[in-house]
Amino acid sequence: MSGAAKAMNIRMQSAAKQIRNGGVVIYPTETVYGIGADALSGHAVRKVFAIKKRSLSAPLSLAVSGYEMIEDVAVCDSDTMNLIKELLPGPITVILKKKPVVPDVLAAGSDRVGIRYPNHEMTLKLIEMAETPITSTSANRTGEPAAREVCEICEDVLEGVDCVIDGGRCRYGIASTVVDLVDMRILREGAGYERVMKYLP
Repeated sequence: MSGAAKAMNIRMQSAAKQIRNGGVVIYPTETVYGIGADALSGHAVRKVFAIKKRSLSAPLSLAVSGYEMIEDVAVCDSDTMNLIKELLPGPITVILKKKPVVPDVLAAGSDRVGIRYPNHEMTLKLIEMAETPITSTSANRTGEPAAREVCEICEDVLEGVDCVIDGGRCRYGIASTVVDLVDMRILREGAGYERVMKYLP
């Protein structure tokens, strides 16, 4: 392992430890940079809302590292899972009925939750090392542009987190497409839109 790879691995371990201890980190995905905390901890989720200056009435999504983790947090029948396997992993957020393990604050009191299963090695490794789904929301103040690189993240946001993982420039540079798989409708067009249109009934 090269020196740079060792340094990144240490950085990833530190970030995962912060998440397990209720901290908040900035991490790269294939779409834009995200703010990550333990998505199953109401206390950690509230920290993310505070950093983004986001209204508690606006739900956050969460990110997982596999299909089993989707079933841990959401109600998903076999037909829906088959569709999810056509869409994910990738730059798409799917909306499903949430299970009680997902804190109400993350879903803003809704019975649904947005789920990302990213196609990004570093993101997946972080989730696996943290051993929990993490919040999936862009690393910016609400209403401001999303960041494609760490240098585009505002100082206030950087100062509010415990660790930053710099994975270079994000592949897409735009937010994910959001598709509600309960009502079978697209809520936001973004990266992955053509794939959603291909597979959505």
